[in-house]
Amino acid sequence: MSTADQIRVAELTGAARHHAKWSPLTADERDAAVAALRELAAGRADLLAQVAGLLEGFSEGQLDGPLMRQAAELCRDAGADPELIPQWIEEGRRRRANALLPSYGAPRRIRPGQHPPGRGG
Repeated sequence: MSTADQIRVAELTGAARHHAKWSPLTADERDAAVAALRELAAGRADLLAQVAGLLEGFSEGQLDGPLMRQAAELCRDAGADPELIPQWIEEGRRRRANALLPSYGAPRRIRPGQHPPGRGG
């Protein structure tokens, strides 16, 4: 993926999240959000599908899941390629699983008053 596509995905993600609300959108809000996403996507249904799938897959089972599903639905309404969305949902799930893994070499637990292993105290 080119740098320009990565930037566009980030912009689409931010716009979709910006327009999503915890309550149902009015028809005018939904129309404005879809129009903004379409303009930003500039005909790239593949990028809208990527954003929709990643938002949905990454947030599955999380507290912000309903909000991210609404953002993903806005991407669908803006013209996301429906055939590509399932693979991006899987990628979002994979990224979520990786995000939950501890970082390499991270101490398991440091209690107040203790020092990390290998550091003087």
